[in-house]
Amino acid sequence: MCWKLSQLSRDQDECLVNNGGCSHYCVDQPMGFFCSCPDNMKLVSDSQCEEVDVCLERDTCDQLCVHNNSSFTCECQEGYRMNATTGECKAEGDEAQLVFTTSKGIQLKNISSSEYREMAPHVPGPLAVMISNRTLYWAQQGRVSIYRISMDRKPQENVLVLKVQDSVTSMAVDWIHQLLYWTSIERGWVSVAFLDGSAHQRLITGLDKPSAVAVDPLRGLLFWAERGGSPKIESAGLDGCDRKALVTSSIRQPVALSLDMPRQLLYWFDEGMRRISRVNLDGRQRKTVVESNGYLDRAFGLSVFEGFVYWSDEVTRSICRANKHNGRDLQVLLSNVTSPGRVLIIHPVLQPKGPSVCGRPRAVCHHECVIDLLTQGPKFSCVSPEMGRNKTEEIPAISRSVPATALSDPTFVGILSLIVFLSVLLVGMAVWWWRKELQPYRSLTVPSFSLKESQDPLISQEPPMGLDTPMVKETLLKRDLDGE
Repeated sequence: MCWKLSQLSRDQDECLVNNGGCSHYCVDQPMGFFCSCPDNMKLVSDSQCEEVDVCLERDTCDQLCVHNNSSFTCECQEGYRMNATTGECKAEGDEAQLVFTTSKGIQLKNISSSEYREMAPHVPGPLAVMISNRTLYWAQQGRVSIYRISMDRKPQENVLVLKVQDSVTSMAVDWIHQLLYWTSIERGWVSVAFLDGSAHQRLITGLDKPSAVAVDPLRGLLFWAERGGSPKIESAGLDGCDRKALVTSSIRQPVALSLDMPRQLLYWFDEGMRRISRVNLDGRQRKTVVESNGYLDRAFGLSVFEGFVYWSDEVTRSICRANKHNGRDLQVLLSNVTSPGRVLIIHPVLQPKGPSVCGRPRAVCHHECVIDLLTQGPKFSCVSPEMGRNKTEEIPAISRSVPATALSDPTFVGILSLIVFLSVLLVGMAVWWWRKELQPYRSLTVPSFSLKESQDPLISQEPPMGLDTPMVKETLLKRDLDGE
């Protein structure tokens, strides 16, 4: 009987059923089968074929790769210049700075210098840190308060941005839309807020220990990692919609994410596998860049800049960097660091100006994008051309429809609406009585207010089909929280 079953298995052509699970070619064998791909593709995950990106396969270019028939040339993104000898892309302007956290606080140093100074002392770690427009945002991991500190103002003082209901594990800054994203590994969600703390809400819930987050506002993409029972890395639009799994196999404990924006690659550190890997923004072209080398045992921070990937390692108490293509040229930048945590590179080219998408990839508004964090789920919408035609000079590129307080509960929103309605009713009755009893009729002019944030105009092009374009936008004054 056992021989017959074996014989049946030997004679069966597995390729006849669902093509053996192969995406392209299925080749039957006397015992079993295998999948194969066309000449311009390669096999991944034993069954799927993907197109071969010659530039990423060879990893020759630091940044841009321009195809010319069967060959290609390397170029640098705006803001960088190419080294004629090495072909490396170096950032123009001042030297980049490295921010890292320790048990003593937030430290700052130039990349080429071994000396560093305390930027926010007496702030016990571990910390989550992010920067936007020379303002550093930080939070103690597991706590519910987010602070900011100016890198240029002296004396440097910590300012409370907002208190949240969930603990903060990691953070990411959207410098285009002026948004702050963070994960809560205990609550299992990703949250979003305005950088001034005027409003916030939960964005994505039901996650299994989300441990890291990253954002690419120029392409309208949000990324996060989960290190729970089914570890994975996913992406979505800035509004949390259109979720897509990028990495689901050969991953154990992803704890840090970082973007190489010029190459459109996402890097992550896997603590369980002790390696740094990368994929493109579609989840393809996966490659392991750095494997355990004595300085990659328990990393917290991860950052990509120019031709290097930077990380901190708690076991060796060091901050290191290596070639972002292949892990070579390992350098220990700092040693004997007390409980090193997050690592962040600061340079203007890492937060480039550009067209603002309105919540999702390719959703570019004709005039302005309005962001509302009070509705159920963040609402990104385009203002109609009719409303913006005569207000181009005064309407900011990024606007918001939020009240002075950071209420996000629908009950409070209903109470607030009722209070506003009753107040308007009482004022109207008082004005009517005053007109009738005290003085002759006179017109009332109601002052209009506008909230101006960014001065960068959007690209002038037609919005994509199907995108909501509300005709009216209510803009309310923002309370200066710093003065409280």
